[in-house]
Amino acid sequence: MELVIDRKFRGPARSANGGYTCGLVASFVHGPAEVTLRVPPPVERPLEVVADGAVQLLDGEEVVAEAVPVGLDLHVPERISFEQAAAAALPEGDRASAFPECFVCGWKRGDGMRIYAGPVEGSELVAATWVPGEDVIASEFVWAALDCPGAYAVEFGRRGDPVLGRLAAHVQHLPHAGERCVVVGWPVGEDGRKLFAGTAVFGEDGRALGSARATWIIPR
Repeated sequence: MELVIDRKFRGPARSANGGYTCGLVASFVHGPAEVTLRVPPPVERPLEVVADGAVQLLDGEEVVAEAVPVGLDLHVPERISFEQAAAAALPEGDRASAFPECFVCGWKRGDGMRIYAGPVEGSELVAATWVPGEDVIASEFVWAALDCPGAYAVEFGRRGDPVLGRLAAHVQHLPHAGERCVVVGWPVGEDGRKLFAGTAVFGEDGRALGSARATWIIPR
């Protein structure tokens, strides 16, 4: 089958948001999935989905992304309150971001998810609030919410501008439209140019909507 990623869902100016793309590809896998991005996901052109063991997203003969089932072993910290997350969040977004048009965290996007993760005082966490509208109630948007806060957990902007290389996630529930959700991220180690982060999204009643482990790559 084919899919086309609308430019609305961009991360960098000319390619799709990594978390959103991972969520689209993961929708063809039953249960938790690990998605590896091979190249920046193109927007506004047909991409082929091939499911033969692993799931591949192809741009012609080039592999854009691959997804496989995974068992996600991740220690998730306790949920913080919506008020704590609101206090930590960057009120106007990251004005120094290299990706100001990102659908998830871009400060120039009035039509984006507006997840502006900032440091939680006295902890390693970063956090933000998310109040989803009716147009983002789908698993790929939970994957998107699990993406960008991880970059800020590994000090995005202070250690270069890392790009998402791999995202393993388990989406357990979808939010309700208008629900006051909390998104958190935290560092979980590093290996050379690879930086690892955990992220989680919680619903208004404290239930876990999803969690993820990300591999971020610092460009050479």
